[in-house]
Amino acid sequence: MIRRSALSRQILMSMAVVTMIAVLVVFFGLYIVYAILISLFPNLLDEDSWLPSGTDFLILAALAFLALLVAGFVSLKLAARILVPINSLAESARRIADGDLTARATPGDHSLGETAHLVADFNVMAQKLQDMADNVAFWNAAIAHELRTPLTILKGRLQGVADGLFTVDEKLIDGLMVQTEGLTRLVNDLRVVTLADAGRLDLQIEPVDLAAEIRKVADIVEPSLRQAGFSLELALVDMTVPADAVRLRQVLLALLNNAQRYARPGRIEVFTLASGNKAVIRVEDSGPGLPPNFDKRAFEPFTRADDSRSRLYGGSGLGLSIVRAIAEAHGGQASCCNSSRGGAVFEISLPRAT
Repeated sequence: MIRRSALSRQILMSMAVVTMIAVLVVFFGLYIVYAILISLFPNLLDEDSWLPSGTDFLILAALAFLALLVAGFVSLKLAARILVPINSLAESARRIADGDLTARATPGDHSLGETAHLVADFNVMAQKLQDMADNVAFWNAAIAHELRTPLTILKGRLQGVADGLFTVDEKLIDGLMVQTEGLTRLVNDLRVVTLADAGRLDLQIEPVDLAAEIRKVADIVEPSLRQAGFSLELALVDMTVPADAVRLRQVLLALLNNAQRYARPGRIEVFTLASGNKAVIRVEDSGPGLPPNFDKRAFEPFTRADDSRSRLYGGSGLGLSIVRAIAEAHGGQASCCNSSRGGAVFEISLPRAT
């Protein structure tokens, strides 16, 4: 870790240097001036009196004035090194207080170490504040967008019932229930992601048989996958991990639903392996794989590889965000890439039991 010098120490040392420069100017200036006077104008010196003569006072005054000029020049440079970044900080802080989150402080060309670090820390803080504001705006817009469609449908159907345009039958009620379930799922997904971002996602950690939990999920989703044209293959290693079994099932359900939503019909493989002190879960489909650079943002909220297919199957764009949130809450990681056979691979690593 780089040791940062205290600003007070730097100022003290700088002032000591200024004082030393002034003393040296007077000290050496006396030697130089008297050497010149003795060599060229000895009659100006009164060697019989021990008291300073008028010439001596003039010499001292001139040297003192010169030392003052040098010290003043150095002090101005020092003040600029301190005041320029501090004034920039003050101006930037006022602009941010007025709502301009793009304001940034400048350290100047030769600011002292501590003030340069202060400016850098301020700019990092300002950038994080701007990112947070942008995220809030993005989340508000995204949530409003996700809620608009089901709420519009519900309002239209209910208004139609109130106006006598629709007959309340089983089909209408089923349709309303589908929209209500979609809203409930969206709210629950948002709650998981928000709690995870705040570091407050509660987990019931206990020893979990990873293979057994994966088989439970496979039994649930396999009929739906088979109906959609997929075959599910498992290659599982018996391992025990300290985890929340319910959250692990939620992760695997999200990954399999994601494969069903975006992959073309074919084989979906789920397999586990031990890698050092990590237990790894991989879900691989048959294609068409991830779009270029999608792996860098795949786990961001409301991100979709194919928006049209996601809308068709009711995706909210939060499934992979939940996967990452739960994996990180367990102390693990989530990642994705394209496989050698052209499909997409999603991988979750979790700490193994010791």
